[in-house]
Amino acid sequence: MKRILLGLAAVAAGCAMAAAAERVEIDLWPDGAPVSNGLQGEDARAILYVFPADKPTGRMIIDCPGGGYQMLAMGHEGTDMADWMNRQGITYAVLKYRMPNTHSTVPLDDTRRAISIAREKAGEWGVDTGKIGIMGASAGGHCAATLATMYGEERYRPDFQILFYPVITMTAGVTHQGSRDSLLGTNADDDAVAEYSLENRVTSSTPPAFIMLSADDTIVPPANSLDYATALMTNGVPVSLHMYPTGGHGWGYSDWFKYKRQWTGELEKWIADLDRE
Repeated sequence: MKRILLGLAAVAAGCAMAAAAERVEIDLWPDGAPVSNGLQGEDARAILYVFPADKPTGRMIIDCPGGGYQMLAMGHEGTDMADWMNRQGITYAVLKYRMPNTHSTVPLDDTRRAISIAREKAGEWGVDTGKIGIMGASAGGHCAATLATMYGEERYRPDFQILFYPVITMTAGVTHQGSRDSLLGTNADDDAVAEYSLENRVTSSTPPAFIMLSADDTIVPPANSLDYATALMTNGVPVSLHMYPTGGHGWGYSDWFKYKRQWTGELEKWIADLDRE
C-alpha cells in the first residue's frame, strides 16, 4: 500500500510539474513601462501568465483579478479558473497588472499591452485575433471595463467583456472608496471622477458584456453593475446580467459560493453563443 501511495504521489507531482511547465510567463514591459506607477521591484512589474488550451477553439480570455487597486487576488479570482477555462478550449491568461498608486493610466496601459501581446502571439496559441476578451473582478472589473470603454485604437479593443461584481463608477457614495483613492487619489477632481466613471464611457462600439454580482454586496454596491448594464442597453450593446440573491462580494471561483454552478453554466453558454453569432 505504501508503494502504491508513493507511486500515486509521484504521478500527481509529475502532473503538477507538467501543468506548471505549460504556463507561459511574459513580462509586459521588459524595457520599462511608458508610465511609472512610482513603485519599485516586483510592484513595478506587469506580468501576463498564459495557460494555453490543449485543444484551442480560438477563444482567449485575459483576466484581471480584484483587490481594490491595492493588491491582487491571484487565486480564486485568477489562476484557479485556468483548468476550467482550458477544458472549454479557451486559452486563458491572468494579468498581474501594476497597482496605479494614483497614476490612473497605469492599469489601462497594462491591459492594452496585454491584449496587444495576445494578438501578436495568437498564432502560437491557436487563438483567433477576433475572439479575445477581457475579464475582471471587483477593482479588476473596473480595470477590465476601462479597457472595454477606453481602449482608444481599434487594435486594443477587446471582443467581449466578463465582469464579476465590478467597480464601475468613481462617484462618491456609490463607488468602492478604496479603489477610487488608489486609482485617483484622495482629492480627485470632478474631471477625473467623470473620466473613470465608466457608465459615462459606454458607446455603441463597446464590446458585449456578461456581468454577475450578488444583490447583498455591501462592498461594491450593485448600482455599479446595474448602471453599467443600463448604459450598455441604452447604447445597443448586448449584455447578459446575472444577479444572485446572496453571496456578498469576492466569491470568484470559490466553491463556497452557493450559486457557483449557476454562474459557471451561464457563462459557458454565453461564451459558446459568441461563437455562433
